[in-house]
Amino acid sequence: MSKQEEPISIEFNHLMIYARDKQKSADFLTSILGLPEPKPAGFFLSVDFKNNVTFQYAETAVDFIMQHYAFLVTETEFDEILSRIKERGLEYWADPRKQKPNEYNCNHGGRGLYFLDPSGHGMEIITRPYGSD
Repeated sequence: MSKQEEPISIEFNHLMIYARDKQKSADFLTSILGLPEPKPAGFFLSVDFKNNVTFQYAETAVDFIMQHYAFLVTETEFDEILSRIKERGLEYWADPRKQKPNEYNCNHGGRGLYFLDPSGHGMEIITRPYGSD
């Protein structure tokens, strides 16, 4: 079997995310998405997802660039997350350019919206993967 024909076994495992306050950012993410509480992991604060991917939050004193993280959620989870966003009075948008406040989009045959975490990272929830329509 050539290298091109072998099944791909590589899986994404974890990502380090810089935060101004790792506890605040990790707590925000878990509470908004309805995930288990973050766990200490050495220098990091880890947030685990059901697909064996971990976000490892790390604090830094240097400036960092805003990053974008998208989460595929069910329709029920979308409604629950949107409810938590509204309960907290958080800003959210239907588009990444923030032109459509307090709306969600219906792209790709599902729903999606954007919001910011406490460190300024762009968060997105979608109910259908891009290109799935």
